[in-house]
Parts: sequence; C-alpha cells; structure tokens
Amino acid sequence: MTTDEPQRPDLARELIARAAESAAYRAKRVRDQLDAVQLGRARHTDHANTNVLRRILGEHDWPGHRLVGPTAARAAWSIALHSDDDPAFQRAATTLLGRAVQAGDALVQHWARLHDRALITSRRHQEYGTQYQLCDDGIELCPLRAPESVDARRATVGLPPIAVALKAVRRRYAPDGSADESPTVVLTGAA
Repeated sequence: MTTDEPQRPDLARELIARAAESAAYRAKRVRDQLDAVQLGRARHTDHANTNVLRRILGEHDWPGHRLVGPTAARAAWSIALHSDDDPAFQRAATTLLGRAVQAGDALVQHWARLHDRALITSRRHQEYGTQYQLCDDGIELCPLRAPESVDARRATVGLPPIAVALKAVRRRYAPDGSADESPTVVLTGAA
C-alpha cells in the first residue's frame, strides 16, 4: 500500500464527506437520538451513498489506497458496509474489495468485515465474527459459522480473538462509549 498522494483527490473528498455524514447519523441511531424524519434522512443518505459508490466501482473498480488514499478507502468500505438495503451490491463490493486486498491496495480486515456483513444481510452465518446485533440483553454476535474455529479464521485476517473483540464492542456501545465504525453493530428491529 502507498502513502503517496491519491490519484483522485476529488473522489477521496466525496467519499470521506459521505461516510462522515452517514457515520454521524449512525452514532445518533445507536443512541436512539433520531426522530422519524432524521431516521428517514439517514436511510436516504445510505441509499445515495450506495449509488455513488456503485458509480465509482463501475468507473474505477475498488477505490483503494492508490486511487483515493487510506482515509477515503476506509470511507468507501464504510459505505459498502452500510449498504444493507442492497445485498447484491454488498456482495459485489466484497468481491472487488477482495481483489484490492490481493493487489495490496486495501486492508484485509476491511474485507473480512464486509464479507461478514454481506453474509448477514444475505441471511447466512458470518465467518469472522465481526457483526453484532443489539438485543434486549445487550450486544450479541450475529449467527456464526463453526464458532469453534472462529479465532483461527480471525487470526488469518489479522483480527484479535473473538472474546477480546466482543469485550471491546460491549464497552464501546455501553451508555458512555463512543460508536465508531469497527466492529459493526447491526440494529435489529430497526424499521
């Protein structure tokens, strides 16, 4: 991966701005601070972001570190991660991000999280244990394939053991925590 100036700073600025706006809505949504109008705006923002990222993927393939820089590549990943209303797009983005990882132009941890999210939105069990859901009893893992070997799979993509990750996400989403991008909490029951 490179630290040189991105080839497309214009795309970088757009991706960063869009992801930041969406993240602000998500942080409020996790804290139950959105009214119905704001929730609608948040959904519209995610939908519009999906369409913009779809256009970028069509024109440039995955917007990796060389094209847009590490911060904007993370923003693109965040947009794809939150494209839950379009599982087919999410799966396609996962494939393109995987190719970028193989080319050394993206982070494998981003791919693992997007891969898990695409599985969950397709109603399948996740592989790496990166997706969580809010339940009445707190935060729990979304369904996981072969839980007995999840730590071995996580190690292959540079993720910490599941117990460490689960403790961190529970702390992060405690009433005084700060909701950020990683790991991801799926808001079950959200309209």
